[in-house]
Amino acid sequence: MGPIDARASGQFKIGETTINRLGYGAMRLTGPGIWGAPSDRGAALATLRRLHEIGVNFIDTADSYGPDVSEELIREALHPYEGLLIATKAGLTRPGPDQWIPNGRPAYLIAQAKGSLRKLGVEQIDLWQLHRIDPRVPRDEQFGAVRRLLDDGIIRGPHRQLIFFIGLLVIGSVVSYQVNRVRALGRYYERRPPPH
Repeated sequence: MGPIDARASGQFKIGETTINRLGYGAMRLTGPGIWGAPSDRGAALATLRRLHEIGVNFIDTADSYGPDVSEELIREALHPYEGLLIATKAGLTRPGPDQWIPNGRPAYLIAQAKGSLRKLGVEQIDLWQLHRIDPRVPRDEQFGAVRRLLDDGIIRGPHRQLIFFIGLLVIGSVVSYQVNRVRALGRYYERRPPPH
């Protein structure tokens, strides 16, 4: 087997950034149950530092991985992120190992996104994703929090299509009404100048 080269997987663009299709999901950098620090912190940091060498330029993480551990390891190993796109997520509360509770309260989503700014050491999140829709919180309130994050410049606004900058995991749970609301939000931002 030859050397690994993520560039061989092909590329696509997210906004103006070209990324290789083979990226890295940072969930398993943490301890058992996606909880706490890894058993071998040095190995986790070495894994992250090797990504550039093998052509990986897209890393997916979340505030709930650890919680907070994955984002902090990424910063320690890779900051500043030259040539990398770091995507992060919020919307899940972690009461313990292997426990994931949706939390789409707007105040929570906004606080977690701001916390990700600090943990990742960036001024703006290039790609922010809502983990899933919280069925206990009206969807419009959750999307309203996303709008506020865009307005405040916490997350990068769309250049062409909102879906590239605000990912929504578990898209199958979103009915056409919500997809149309997200598209409408994208059209709203296409007509507005960026906040910075």
